[in-house]
Amino acid sequence: MNPAARRYAQAQRETASPERLMVLLFEAALRNIRTGASALEAGRFGEATAPLMRASDIVVELHATLDRPRAPELCDRLASVYRFVCQRLSAAALSRDSKAAREAERVFQPIADAFAEAVHALGGVTPQR
Repeated sequence: MNPAARRYAQAQRETASPERLMVLLFEAALRNIRTGASALEAGRFGEATAPLMRASDIVVELHATLDRPRAPELCDRLASVYRFVCQRLSAAALSRDSKAAREAERVFQPIADAFAEAVHALGGVTPQR
């Protein structure tokens, strides 16, 4: 990323609403999952681990934001999805298995899309794909 784009992205993060920050986290997790999976598919195993673990760290943080008292059933379902995604990302990194990373992406993508759509519906941000 060039310096101007980096400064723009930093300004965007610093001025974003909490909802927009969540969307940015989802986007960053997906970007890292895809980067890691692509590296595995290309046989660049050394380049795959860091983005897969960054994605896993983000998903762990998303898990920590769940407000179980407010919506216990939804939080339980999301927690199980987040655990699955983290498990598949770890498996991908450890076994160099791009299929596991793509499984994590396939499961995580609809949640990221739904969150972005919900924030957009509330007037918080335009969804990006």
